[in-house]
Amino acid sequence: MSGTFLNFVSVSGTKTRFESRSRHKHRSLAARPLDRLELTKQRRQMKIKKILRTLVILAILSSNIGCDQISKNIVRQQIDYNEQISLVDNFLTLTKIENTGAFLSLGQSLPQPIKILLLTILPLVVLGLTFIYLLTKKNLSNLTIIGICFIVGGGIGNIYDRLIYGSVTDFLHIDFVIFQTGIFNMADVSIMTGTFMILVESYISRTKLIHKTVDKQSGV
Repeated sequence: MSGTFLNFVSVSGTKTRFESRSRHKHRSLAARPLDRLELTKQRRQMKIKKILRTLVILAILSSNIGCDQISKNIVRQQIDYNEQISLVDNFLTLTKIENTGAFLSLGQSLPQPIKILLLTILPLVVLGLTFIYLLTKKNLSNLTIIGICFIVGGGIGNIYDRLIYGSVTDFLHIDFVIFQTGIFNMADVSIMTGTFMILVESYISRTKLIHKTVDKQSGV
């Protein structure tokens, strides 16, 4: 009788443990599809974000290049070489020159092979690498992304001119009374604006880092 009771208790305990393990296994199997669905959803969201990010970058680049090329085409068709059209009380002047050099006509006197290397091939390589960096680097701030887009877009605009026309059309001149600028174009404005954006973002990031360091040292 006693042995029968012990056998019954042993069998009941084994059955209970088996049922508990079975329930745990069923719960695990039920949870796995949910985990997979959540993982699939997260991957899909990341893919959508990546596509949207790429589209925004391409849109900013296209807008930059488009504005530059449209403005240059208007100048080529409507303004004669060395003609001067005064705007804003001689503060801003429209004209037209062909620049075979770099920014503000730098490097115009260089030999042609060196100009091709320094002003076309090297910038193309740099812009290509920068574009790849822009697409693959995930933790860039919005201001930095826009700034890089402006620089790359402006660079592409000027390189396109060199490849198609053999020179870059410059047409803007500003007189600040104290000093005057050289003659430049919208691609140059884009490059300078993008550089300014990146410098501002760098200053903001550095300031935040300094504040965090000071707060940690002061125990705040």
